[in-house]
Amino acid sequence: MKISKLNLAIATVLGASVSAGAMAMDLYVDTKTKQIYAEPGKGRELMGNFEKVAPAKAAVKVDDQAEIKAIREDLALKENAIKALEEHAKEASAPSAAHVKLDDGIHFATNDGNFTAGINGRLQVDSQTNFQNLSNNFAGAASSNTPTGNIPATLNDGVALRRGRLGIEGTMFKNTFYKFEYDFTRGATPAGGVTDAFIGYQFSKPFSVKVGAFKEPFSMEEATSNRYTTFIQRNMAVDTFVDNLNTYKLGIGANYSAERWQTGVSLQTEANGLGKQGSLATGVETQNRGSGSGDTSWEVNGRATGLPWMESKTKFLHVGASGSYISLNNNYTSDGSFNNGGITFANSLGANVDRTALLTTGALTNGSKNTAGTFSADRVIRGGLESALVYGPFSAQAEYIQANVSGKGYKADSQSLDGYYGYMTYFLTGESRNYKSKTGAWDRIKPSHNFDLKGGLGAWELAAGYDYMNLNTQVIHGGRAATAKFGVNWYPNSHVRVMANLVHVLDINTGTLGAPNVATTATTNGLAKAWNNADLDMIETRVQLDW
Repeated sequence: MKISKLNLAIATVLGASVSAGAMAMDLYVDTKTKQIYAEPGKGRELMGNFEKVAPAKAAVKVDDQAEIKAIREDLALKENAIKALEEHAKEASAPSAAHVKLDDGIHFATNDGNFTAGINGRLQVDSQTNFQNLSNNFAGAASSNTPTGNIPATLNDGVALRRGRLGIEGTMFKNTFYKFEYDFTRGATPAGGVTDAFIGYQFSKPFSVKVGAFKEPFSMEEATSNRYTTFIQRNMAVDTFVDNLNTYKLGIGANYSAERWQTGVSLQTEANGLGKQGSLATGVETQNRGSGSGDTSWEVNGRATGLPWMESKTKFLHVGASGSYISLNNNYTSDGSFNNGGITFANSLGANVDRTALLTTGALTNGSKNTAGTFSADRVIRGGLESALVYGPFSAQAEYIQANVSGKGYKADSQSLDGYYGYMTYFLTGESRNYKSKTGAWDRIKPSHNFDLKGGLGAWELAAGYDYMNLNTQVIHGGRAATAKFGVNWYPNSHVRVMANLVHVLDINTGTLGAPNVATTATTNGLAKAWNNADLDMIETRVQLDW
């Protein structure tokens, strides 16, 4: 029986599909149905023995071979790149990997949060122009720093680099924190520029302890960084009783802060080697050892603040109180005469460039230790009350501070010096003062719209205030003064500020300086006496950059 071509084609296809394990096989065809079978049966006719033949491989052209090779090489390169990216991603996601944040300064942090570091700094360029008319030309006796005869004492106009600071702060293993800051304009020696320099531990979210040099916990305006104060110079009471005495002292401090209140306490002292209040934390300006004898001053400070009313972050009332006990170092030579130490209260009425002390008590310890009629200021007790209100773009702030001086020669064993201030501010562009409850102080202003050439104005703030200081008692005659202050602050963005202040002296009384019962002849200050009842206005400016 003849086999059709169709049957042969089917047989060939089937033969090509047989598994590789069979080399040859018999095939049968049903004579009626023409179906092909691999086994014999009724009505089936043997077609023959068929052998599997592998299909011939198609010849690859030379050009195709080169292209395939190039593709393989490209795939190998991509595979290596993918492996490198995987390794980098693994390293970047490792707990020890660090990232940089630039939205509010320069901050570095590891992904696991164990280590952080932030570079901070500030630059303040100030100017002062004085409009002065002295009603009294008397300038006292000749000395190295006072005019003579009828030559009037005047304040200098000028420009100064008020502050130039650079520092670093951060954390180690999450709970240990640190800060170190250096002011290149502070102090006469390279070591004299240290401000903050401390190490601390965060025992819990609200409670921490620190050791080193840091600010005394006293006064709202002092707790507020000079980057964020409303006026260029702090008000007279804060300057005189806190800041001018060098608020960065060495010691141990503890802080506890909650959502709406905080408290801080400290035990602090001067660095070993200092001889007077107002020296720097590093102990390089003067010395209390050697020719003099005695210990350095020490003090206990405390401050507590809270928000008794808080409707929102832009509507609240702040209140607070501060207290401090200072034991003064009065160091004497072997013959009993006063050598160094003690304390002096002085103020420049809000000046920012020529900060000549127009009010001054002079040194409140003087003379021989065992001589009758001498004075020895042994301790100072300070107290302060503070309050602030924010209601949208409007804010108000006020403080009262009193310092009681006690010791030999001071009647009633205590002489009270005091001062107070109050001021109001208003943001024309609608912002509110930024408050930080953790410190009970003001924080950075962030304009609603940064300044640009497309209509952005930045933030504009107006301020007006009254400032009063009295350094006179029955025994101490340091003078008395009152000023009115007006200010305009422009914030092009959150890290730049331009300030302009007008300080108008309403009253200055220095005529009692050098009275017979004054605590020290050092207060016979001809330069200050020349300003008695004088007319004085100061225009001050500042351009500030901080990060």
